[in-house]
Amino acid sequence: MQDSIPELTNRRHDVVVIGGGAAGIAVTASLLKRRADLDIAIVDPAEMHSYQPGWTLVGGGVFSAAITRRLMADVIPDRASWYAVDAQRVDPEAGEVVLGDGRRLGYSRLVVAPGLVVDWGAIEGLEQTLGKNGVTSNYRFDLAPYTWSLVQSLEKGRALFTQPPMPIKCAGAPQKAMYLSCDHWHRRGRLAEIDVSFCNAGEVLFGVADYVPALEAYIAHYGIEKAFGERLVAVDGPSRTAQFAVAGEAGERTVERPFDMLHAVPPQKAPAFIADSRLANAGGWLDLDPETLQHVRYPAVFGLGDASGTTNAKTAAAVRKQAPVVAENLLASLDEAPLAAAYLGYDSCPLTVERGRIVLAEFGYGGALQPTFPRWVNDGTRATRRAWWLKAKQLPWLYWNGMLKGHEWLARPARRP
Repeated sequence: MQDSIPELTNRRHDVVVIGGGAAGIAVTASLLKRRADLDIAIVDPAEMHSYQPGWTLVGGGVFSAAITRRLMADVIPDRASWYAVDAQRVDPEAGEVVLGDGRRLGYSRLVVAPGLVVDWGAIEGLEQTLGKNGVTSNYRFDLAPYTWSLVQSLEKGRALFTQPPMPIKCAGAPQKAMYLSCDHWHRRGRLAEIDVSFCNAGEVLFGVADYVPALEAYIAHYGIEKAFGERLVAVDGPSRTAQFAVAGEAGERTVERPFDMLHAVPPQKAPAFIADSRLANAGGWLDLDPETLQHVRYPAVFGLGDASGTTNAKTAAAVRKQAPVVAENLLASLDEAPLAAAYLGYDSCPLTVERGRIVLAEFGYGGALQPTFPRWVNDGTRATRRAWWLKAKQLPWLYWNGMLKGHEWLARPARRP
């Protein structure tokens, strides 16, 4: 229910959750499943809630954009209060959240889950040309359909797919867009006429080595140029050229690449109210204990999701495992009991290497493999049809009807010693 308290009235809640994305809604639902009488408030100004993992499939012509969005009012748990305004500042000493309209919310416990900021303005000229001149990105709801339109219409020329420095939301998404595009061009007999380049600011194809051979096979199959160490810095839409910074022994130089299609992924950062506060680590992200997800300096504060400074990848799959850990440990904290639940860094990245096959990467802290299923059910190091069925058919339903409702299927927390 949306809060109807007058603007300048201050209130106090047992738990305040900053963020109404996957992390904020999932942890609220998990808390209420465990303790139904908990007074929880969610702070988020968005009118719509998005299933962001679906945007890659929108850009690949598999999903319609409409099915990836629902009204925020329809996904917020019934027993939670909703403040449809932004969080401007957190005062962890006073135990308060200052809202954008001036109100202050007191809390016994705070959960920080606002997501991250996709910094479109960090690349010169990008914002002015997005959605036209062949420039697109699956990192925005309104642009993913344009990706598919470009893929369908391109018959020959140059296609660039970029990846910025880490950390970013869903590190595999830039590649997914590329593979699905190449698969379409291959099926239509056009791929031989299209030069495809993967301009990656990093130096490796994927951060967990066990999955690289399968991806390298598709890179070779599609004839993709790997341009490692190239960071997109500027885009000129009308002239259809992109500039990349390339580090070398003599310093950084600029390389210009022409394009007919550009899938751009800008750098990403933590929200300012975290980065510029005492909640942040040295990199500006939320400073959490990697196992308990409790803040390292403020024990009344917990966090999860993309704004966290933990070293796991930033995906909805990570949130699915994090939410039960935060729920258990937060309630233990309220009860002055030991924090027994542990998050081991689980993440899943379903790498859509072609329409109908996926390399299902599942791993934790340090790149340790954490497969959900035994290898005879699905070998995550190979591209399989079972993984595609899971990604395209099952995961959206599980997201809306499971994770956001507090159902924690296959997400039981590990235990601390």
